[in-house]
Amino acid sequence: MKILIIGGSGGIGFAVLRRCLHTYPDAQIIATYNNQSPRFEHTQLEWLKLDVVEEQQIEHLSNQLGPIDILVNAVGFLHSSDKKPEKTIDDFDPAFFQENIRLNTVPSILLAKHFMRSLNADDKTFFIVLSAKIGSISDNRSGGWLSYRASKSALNMAVKTISIEWKRKLPNCSVLLFHPGTTDTNLSKPFQRGLPRGQLHSSEVTAKALLNLIQTAHPSDSGTFISFDGTEIDW
Repeated sequence: MKILIIGGSGGIGFAVLRRCLHTYPDAQIIATYNNQSPRFEHTQLEWLKLDVVEEQQIEHLSNQLGPIDILVNAVGFLHSSDKKPEKTIDDFDPAFFQENIRLNTVPSILLAKHFMRSLNADDKTFFIVLSAKIGSISDNRSGGWLSYRASKSALNMAVKTISIEWKRKLPNCSVLLFHPGTTDTNLSKPFQRGLPRGQLHSSEVTAKALLNLIQTAHPSDSGTFISFDGTEIDW
């Protein structure tokens, strides 16, 4: 078995990586990072540098790795050092909007484009993308966070569209969107104050839920949007 974790150096990605090492002791695991290689080594693990918005790098990686059984994209963007999600439309900045689309939407499309052949197998394969419930249009009751919401909604539509095409081309591949919930990582740190009791959980809880999804999902589930608690999220 070969598992590829995009964004393995991030909070959720690293937890998924460690969970995979425990769950699949015979698997070959490849994890990517963007800047500095993490100081974590294992005989099953290989770290590779990847810029997820550079198509040539993604294409090269797909050619380098060959067949893949599980691909998880754990890369996401919510805020920068000087820019937070919009509270109102007055805060809208086109450049910040484009950065959300660039990092939250485009990478999964590029990964699907270049790893389609890698996931085409007689046995079950998985293409799993971390999204967010905040991208659900029907669930939007509070407004705000326009750029992040829009980028995740666009991601959901893109992955749903890919899943429909792949039901014909890759009938054994489960294409799934996964909502990790409010996970205790650097991405959520600035927004943890005031959360209802019990809403915040660890990256280990998120990773366990994602691995449970992999172990229970079937190709017939392809194109669904699943929460960490196992429920299906409406678009």
